Amino acid sequence: MWRRSWRRFVGAALVAVMAASLAACATSINRIMADPWHYRNREARISGRVVDSYGFGPRGAYLIDDRTGQLWVVSEMGAPRRGAWVKVTGYVREGYNLGMLGERIRLPMGLGSGLLLVETRRRASF
Repeated sequence: MWRRSWRRFVGAALVAVMAASLAACATSINRIMADPWHYRNREARISGRVVDSYGFGPRGAYLIDDRTGQLWVVSEMGAPRRGAWVKVTGYVREGYNLGMLGERIRLPMGLGSGLLLVETRRRASF
């Protein structure tokens, strides 16, 4: 009887670990671009190389390329340098309002409107 309960415990633990590892996987940018409504009001995790980067005081914006597509990320914590490899978690937004920032600074194409990710967490490596 003890062996059966031990096997059930180990089986349940394995299932929990597998579910957690699948939840930690990054989503491809192509998948987000294909169906942005699916990611609305949900956290999405992407990873890729920074191909363009702009800083505006404490804020920043950067373009990530994951080889399936490119997506702009808006950050309240500055922007990583070009060439950095980043893992970003945030919320997908369409038509994000950049406020007065868009009027004062000439922004790159695609940043002022359209689809982007509002960063909540980031890990970078060089």
